[in-house]
Amino acid sequence: MASSIPPPATAAPTTHGEHLDPAVAGLLRKNDAGLVAAVVQQFDTREVLMLGWMDEEALRRTLTSGRVTFYSRSRAEYWRKGDTSGHRQWVRDVALDCDGDALLVTVDQDGAACHTGTRTCFDGRSLPAVQAERPDSEGS
Repeated sequence: MASSIPPPATAAPTTHGEHLDPAVAGLLRKNDAGLVAAVVQQFDTREVLMLGWMDEEALRRTLTSGRVTFYSRSRAEYWRKGDTSGHRQWVRDVALDCDGDALLVTVDQDGAACHTGTRTCFDGRSLPAVQAERPDSEGS
């Protein structure tokens, strides 16, 4: 029996007290630490900004506040992007991947997304890789 993702809400998502909606929580495939990867992408340019980690509580806060909240593995605490830097992330959409083990959080980024001060966590960090062209379907 395949599970389906609840339809997008027009108002604030349903919460059950201070817990993530069980229908959403049941779709998550968390790692051994209870976390899922959250890829953050700029809504209009589709630029990948960063990767963070969320547990059920961080996801609940993100879905219900309009601001992105992560769980810090190193500090073992929640942090809302931009509270100290002013570089806030305003939620536009949150999607769960087909396996339930990753989130795509589409945002309107205010300022730099990376703690180093760059627009994205990937600016200037390309690794040397062989580039390939997709073969023509007729020629292969």
